[in-house]
Amino acid sequence: MTDAHPAAPDMAAPDLAAPDPAAPDMAAPDRFPPGTRVRTYRHDPPHHTRLPRYARGKRGVVVEPEGPEELADISARGRGDAPVEQIYAVRFEARDLWGEGDHHVVLDLWESYLEEDPDD
Repeated sequence: MTDAHPAAPDMAAPDLAAPDPAAPDMAAPDRFPPGTRVRTYRHDPPHHTRLPRYARGKRGVVVEPEGPEELADISARGRGDAPVEQIYAVRFEARDLWGEGDHHVVLDLWESYLEEDPDD
């Protein structure tokens, strides 16, 4: 038996601080900087998507880029050719999503789900 507990913070911290060697690398600049007003695409694909129905065609504001990841719409189908895209934290007002509410919701959304808000 060892003296150190495997979940002790001093044991976990170095692992959490290390970069993920499997994380995709993106050289392209972020398309949507924080504060950009965006609208989600309104589409109903015949396959899996991580864009919730209640957020389709809705306006929000980019909070920050979250980093690049494989597009889940494709990787969820078990294909190995999923493109890597930037994920953005996007803030939506609850009243814009459901017609009422005085709070907000932040969703992590892939870049291909978003377009600049043309009415901005």
